[in-house]
Amino acid sequence: MFRFDNSYAGLPEDFYARVAAARVPAPRLISWNSDLADELGWENLQYSEEEIADCFSGNRQLPGADPIALAYAGHQFGSFVPSLGDGRALLLGEVVNSRGQRFDLQLKGSGRTPFSRGGDGKAPLGPVLREYLVSEAMHHLGLPTSRSLAAVLTGEQVYRDKALPGAVLTRVASSHIRIGTFEYFASRQDHESLKTLLDYTIQRHYPEIKGEPDAPVLFLAKVGRLQAELVSGWMALGFIHGVMNTDNMSVAGETIDYGPCAFMDEFSHDRVYSFIDQGGRYAYSNQMPIVLWNLSRLGECLLPLMPQDSNEAVRILENELMSTQAFLERRAHEKMCCKLGIFDHPGEQDKELVKDWLHYLEREKLDYTQSFRNLAELVNSGSYPGWFSPGNELKDFCDRWRRRIMQQGLDPEEIKKMMNEHNPVFIPRNHKIEEIIEAANQGDFSLFHEMNELLKNPYLEQEGFKSYTLPPRPEEVVANTFCGT
Repeated sequence: MFRFDNSYAGLPEDFYARVAAARVPAPRLISWNSDLADELGWENLQYSEEEIADCFSGNRQLPGADPIALAYAGHQFGSFVPSLGDGRALLLGEVVNSRGQRFDLQLKGSGRTPFSRGGDGKAPLGPVLREYLVSEAMHHLGLPTSRSLAAVLTGEQVYRDKALPGAVLTRVASSHIRIGTFEYFASRQDHESLKTLLDYTIQRHYPEIKGEPDAPVLFLAKVGRLQAELVSGWMALGFIHGVMNTDNMSVAGETIDYGPCAFMDEFSHDRVYSFIDQGGRYAYSNQMPIVLWNLSRLGECLLPLMPQDSNEAVRILENELMSTQAFLERRAHEKMCCKLGIFDHPGEQDKELVKDWLHYLEREKLDYTQSFRNLAELVNSGSYPGWFSPGNELKDFCDRWRRRIMQQGLDPEEIKKMMNEHNPVFIPRNHKIEEIIEAANQGDFSLFHEMNELLKNPYLEQEGFKSYTLPPRPEEVVANTFCGT
């Protein structure tokens, strides 16, 4: 069992709707993340797999849980929607572990809520498995993220373009408060609720600024730094979130709402995976400007809570956003330099190296993850194995790159080792996930479990799993992904 302490459910009732999960006919446990359960303070008390499936399908309510669907708004692909909310999710409650850490426990795919807007509130099996694998991979790759505690088959069909097995995901996050949560109250000019939300969020996530007279701008700074750190990490890993709407951006700086996301195979600055992102708003190279755009929307929400007159408040918030932009650009550059083996104070002189390397990958249509990993083999080698196309462009880059990394006074083997700590061997490749989903839809979860175990050590070579390191063959390429709503 978990120790629940449901502080969000103690906020005013316009913050959420109380809802019960829909019952499902035949819950069956696909996966239980026992390591995460232990971290959350789970005491098994001899629960069988069937009883765990009952609890985490929504059929049985955990003692102490207080299920609610959260209200929020959001800018979706640039257009504001004043009322969104959890249309297929339920916050079971907040779990506090033995170290006093607080986590949200949420069911995804648990049925209709007042925010479903005509949807069925269900989740097909495929998106549940995708989010389970990718969120756990993100954790083991070292980036802040929601995590997956359980995946349960429901025993019923979910209808999208065809009938698909239904499933429920249990995910864990430090909270599910979004930029869109602030927009929900700001758009209604409900300044009292907006102040309540800010005070609550500061108390929960940033208690060090509680009571400060300039708390709104300090809050924007805290959220901005964490989101900048997160998105620069996505960029370094070649990750494309796919739907960076304001309702999908956590004020705790975690990756949440994995829908049409993907890790790039062949590198392209303009790579888009989401089927609905026809204009490329959330393409790989747009993720940095978009996080700043989203933070600007948060800043607008905070304006009514600032003690200064409106013109001065706007100036202060704009200055903070400019500071966040500089921080984001610096961290993105530093992380790319680490991938190239440049660790000693990356500076302006290194930007050309990063630019030239990415240009080479794009021109040659090379795999992003594999190319960075293979580059480490060239630290002290003048040969160009078959991974790369030899030519003057590559030779010129490698000559300049080797001179730069050798200026650090490090042993070449140490540089190689450090590069490999920033460049994974394994990522959850899209075509492998599709293979896993196809097998799982036929009742075979062996590939799902294999990939889940493999991704627990993404930076280590692992014998016997070469197929997981390879980019897709032309017939295996997955060009579009879907969120499953």
